[in-house]
Order: sequence, then C-alpha cells, then structure tokens
Amino acid sequence: MESQLGLIEQSFNVRYSSLVRDALDSLPDSFTITDPSISGNPIVYASAGFLKLFGYSKDEVIGRNGRAFQGPKTDRRSVMEIREAIREERAIQISLLNYRKDGTPFWMVFHMSPVFSEDGRVIHFLAVQVPILKRQRRLSGCGEGRNGINLCQDYGAGFREPVFRCCRRDVCLNSASQPGPALSQYSVPELDYPEPEVDGPCEASDLEKRKATAALNNILSVLMNYSECQTGRLVSGKRCSPPRAGLLGVSLTLSLGRIKQSFVLTDPHIPDMPIVYASDAFLRLTGYSRDEVLGRNCRFLSGLDTDSLTQFQIKECIRTEQICTVRILNYRKDRTPFWNFLHISPVRNATGKVAYFVGVQIEDAGNTQEKHGLRPDRSQFGTVAAVRVAVRGSSMSASSS
Repeated sequence: MESQLGLIEQSFNVRYSSLVRDALDSLPDSFTITDPSISGNPIVYASAGFLKLFGYSKDEVIGRNGRAFQGPKTDRRSVMEIREAIREERAIQISLLNYRKDGTPFWMVFHMSPVFSEDGRVIHFLAVQVPILKRQRRLSGCGEGRNGINLCQDYGAGFREPVFRCCRRDVCLNSASQPGPALSQYSVPELDYPEPEVDGPCEASDLEKRKATAALNNILSVLMNYSECQTGRLVSGKRCSPPRAGLLGVSLTLSLGRIKQSFVLTDPHIPDMPIVYASDAFLRLTGYSRDEVLGRNCRFLSGLDTDSLTQFQIKECIRTEQICTVRILNYRKDRTPFWNFLHISPVRNATGKVAYFVGVQIEDAGNTQEKHGLRPDRSQFGTVAAVRVAVRGSSMSASSS
C-alpha cells in the first residue's frame, strides 16, 4: 500500500506545482481525480466537498476506485457507459445512484472528462458529482399530501404551486422564509422524508447539469494553470494534438494495470524500441517513476558490469521475433545492482503481427548461475499470457469501433 501511495503522490507532483492542492482544496465542489496509469485507476485526489458529500475521510478514499461508492441499486448500464467512456477516452455526463459511507443512496449528476497532456496522452480523469435535489414534473390532479395539504392550492405569494418531484416523496416547498398560512401548523419533522426512490431513474435538471459542467471547466482551468507553472507543459480537457506514436490507449492501460507482476511493454515499430508501459511492480523493483521510464530503451537499466554477450542475445531474439530467457545484471535508480531473471516474448495483435515485446522481470537472489538456456518461471508464462490477452482484446475492440 505504501508503494501505491508513493505512485499517487508522484501522479500529482510530476504534473503540477506544489500549490495545486491548496488551489483545489479551496474549491467548494465535489470532485475526484483518478490516474488510469496506476493499477485500478485509483483516486489520487478527492475534494473536501466530495468527502463531505459521501461521509468518508481522505485516507478512506485515496487509492480506491470509484466503484467503491456504488451499491446494489446502482444501474449496471450506467456503470458500463462510464467504463466505455473511459475506454474511448471521452467525456460523459450521466445521472448515477451512489451510496454514502453510512449506506444511504442518493442520486447525482456524474460528469467526467479525461485530462490530456500536451503529447495527447490521458494522464488523469476528472469527475464532478452534483447531488440531484429535485426534478421538475407537473403533478396530475389536485390531490392531497401526507398531512392533508392540497398540493395544488396557492397558499399566498410566498408559496408556489408545487411542481417538484424529486428522488424523495412529493412535498411542497416554501420559497419564503416563513411558511404559508396553511403550512404554519405543520412542523418540518412531520413531513417525514423517506429514503430516496432508487428503483427508477432520476433525471437531473438543466440547472444541475450546467452546474456540473461549470464546475468541471473551472477545475480544469486550475489544473491547466498549475501544470504550466510546474513543467511548462499544459494539460487540457481536450486532446490538442494527435497521440504520439506508441502511446497506449486507456483501455489497454487499464487491462495491463490488473497484472501484478513486474514487466514492461516495448514498441518495436518506434525507433530505439522505447518502453510504452511499465507495471507498478517494475517501478518498485527499479526505483524509477513512470515518467522516468516511459519512452526509454530498456538498456538504461544496464551498467558497467552488465554482460555485453547477454545484451547481444536479447537483441538477436528481438530481431528474429523469438522468445528468450536470460539472467542479466541490471541497476536500480540508486545504482545498486541486482540480478534480473528476464523473460522476453513477442506479443501479437489480433491480426497476428508483432505489436509489442514484453519483458518480465524476477529479481534473482543468486541461486541461478547460468546466463543462457534458462527456462522461464511459471509466473512469467502467466504474465506473458495475460499481456497477450489484453493486447489482442484491445486491438479487436479498436478495429470494431
């Protein structure tokens, strides 16, 4: 968990100035920011408004996936729509039933948008939550409320004809500070609001939708400002340029993020065959951050005592698109050496062409002295198989969309 929290800290620190948290903390809105490059697309920031709305503490939220706030009555189709928007790297606004920490359900406007880097890569997802307090619907007929109040009668200038139908019981709300004459004898507790209706959809009003959109745009402007202050590279809610060659889509990134072993994915179709994906376990093993790894050739792990013949064997296996397993001396970021029991395999897409090479690492304690002719560990076979499934599934969905 500590390593996960370290990645979460890096998720913000490498993108924005140190003042971004203070700026975000000052905003009144309920919102979260997630990082799809970290396994499970966890929440890396939760606003004070979100914590108040859901009843959680910060430590209970950071590192969790948004599905933790769904429940038995949350519409599965709505959840699938959100997942599809994440896979397609696009914005979505939808009414969604979520649950507070105490288990009470409530409807909200869920407005999510990807946050793009200058090179066209999705670095975060920003999600704003606006509670749906009521929706307008003209009541048919002039019936009576729970306490015998005529729901269609005008009780004075301060009391409007009821047109409110929310995700609660039908009640008449007085917009004035004092209740109308016919309501003065009824105390608020006697209206006895029941639990929200959760069996059917609850549509948000135009005002609530606009509020969610305005909040999201305002938060994006803060992120843009503080990203430029830190790195000189703007983030944006829109993809300002085509994705750089070799960048993985969010769908494939999330699929790879479920694999727990240490591995990297490299793209042989780009000069110098750079790393395009590095697992969380690889970052823990080597001590590097994700931004320090992506775009580099794997030889940056080599050092003075790395065997050149082993390096040549790896190069030949890649050239001939063959599998190889070697024991090679690599170096962590702090330059401490470690023996890497490395298994490399080509990964083919749905058409059968080699799309990537995957390298799976196991730190060798020194029990294996041979450098060549080694058999991969069973866990390495499993990692390669999982990567192949993810890549083929991603290429098939891309070709069908």
